[in-house]
Amino acid sequence: MKNKIRNRSCFKIILTVIFSTNCVLPTCAQLRNGFTATERFHEQELWIKNEPKDVTICINAPLHFNKKGNTYLILFALPNGNSIEWTKGKKMKAGDDWHFDIQHIGAQTRFIRNLDKRNNYIVAYLMAEQKSWPAWKRANPGSLQLIKNIVDSLSDLFKEHQTKIVLNGHSGGGSFLFGYLDAVEKIPENVERIAFLDSNYGYEDNLHTRKIVDWLQNDKHKLFVLAYNDSLVIYNGRPLVSPTGGTWYRSRLMQRKLAETFPFRTVADTGFITHQALNGRVRIILKENPGGLIYHTIQVEKNGFIYSLLSNTKFDEREYFTYFGERAYEKYISD
Repeated sequence: MKNKIRNRSCFKIILTVIFSTNCVLPTCAQLRNGFTATERFHEQELWIKNEPKDVTICINAPLHFNKKGNTYLILFALPNGNSIEWTKGKKMKAGDDWHFDIQHIGAQTRFIRNLDKRNNYIVAYLMAEQKSWPAWKRANPGSLQLIKNIVDSLSDLFKEHQTKIVLNGHSGGGSFLFGYLDAVEKIPENVERIAFLDSNYGYEDNLHTRKIVDWLQNDKHKLFVLAYNDSLVIYNGRPLVSPTGGTWYRSRLMQRKLAETFPFRTVADTGFITHQALNGRVRIILKENPGGLIYHTIQVEKNGFIYSLLSNTKFDEREYFTYFGERAYEKYISD
């Protein structure tokens, strides 16, 4: 895949950009080869189709890169059943599909860029053809190496910025993250943050704990987990997940296994249980659910993506945004 990415002409660009006549790029804009500028919000995008097989990638980057700041490449693996357009989100109009209004990763990214102007944030939306990373992995016997190639190749696109990698995903997107962890003997040092947004169904102690523990020895590395008590949800007359198959169970198991190495501090109230270790570099937030409701995507919509990137930073303060509160990013939702 690396050779194909270096040869930009082999990309299938599927995004068409229309400029208004009064659209003026910032004087410091840096339009990258193969990218096209969007009409609003000073962004640029590149779409890649079937590189590798049955994978679509949309890379959204700022037009201006601050050379004095860090560059974070966020690899966001899509949830099951969702398209890239739905995941990015937009302002709703009559007749629009409701999926456009439930994640807003595009607007949440713009909120972060506006708040943290020093650093550069790139989001690569990763979608499997089946709209399910677990299904894609089953259909591709060499899936682990393919996933590693995707991560390495996308990182290579921005290597001049000494890019820091963020592995992030919602729902079935966690399968992509664990695929990468399974593909490497050791999590690379340039992977600075790993965030599971109600997506760590695939966590296995014997496969993942030691790698995560070793990776966390670097005081720059951060682990972030959101989950809710899905074990109480009854859907269509049946439990939504098996007793050990949901993110509630897997997150609690992950915390217990990490606690064998790192001391945790736990704070609980009627809404949340928050486990923290390593001065907040590890944060596992569990949403209580006495009513047996489905909070699977609401955790993302209510500033969850913002929190997953800004936890344990100088912006990790309630005056900027509140997790599970009102949307902090409304004015950044695209038309």
